[in-house]
Amino acid sequence: MREMTQSDVLELLDLATEVGVEIWVDGGWAVDAALGEQTRSHEDLDILIERKHEAAFADALRARGFCLQDRPDTRAWNYVLGDDRGREVDFHVISRRTDGDWEYGPDGGPPQDVVPAHALTGHGLIAGRAVRCLAPEEQVRYHCGYDVDDNDWADVRALCLRFGIPVPPDYAKFVDAASPPTGR
Repeated sequence: MREMTQSDVLELLDLATEVGVEIWVDGGWAVDAALGEQTRSHEDLDILIERKHEAAFADALRARGFCLQDRPDTRAWNYVLGDDRGREVDFHVISRRTDGDWEYGPDGGPPQDVVPAHALTGHGLIAGRAVRCLAPEEQVRYHCGYDVDDNDWADVRALCLRFGIPVPPDYAKFVDAASPPTGR
């Protein structure tokens, strides 16, 4: 798989603006946006996108040669479009609930799939461009609850150090006893 470069991300953000779609950067690029610098390579661009904007952006990508990537975790609210250059956009589709929070997945899904409104208040920079992203505390929270790896630890450690967030227990195996990151 090819690396998703900063220039690729900017091109995709330009496309979203061109078609009048607002997105939040998610995943590894959201971590780097919050930190204001690229800290590692990324294979894709994860986005949070409102269901009402999803089709417009997906259609714009398809018009530029992107197509659905065959993956076992594909769902109507989470899928990947990729192009022949190896660039991939991972869609995380959300819908606003009546209480102001956001539903990730089907309406009435499990509580862990509710994205709290405050989670979408993050801002950051990618190659000097202002972007919307998940708030750093929420990025750390969403980096838990699964078998975490070295990339996850790099992301979480950087966020915890920069923003004074306590390191979650999921990362105990990575914490270096000689110089653990300190939180609040």
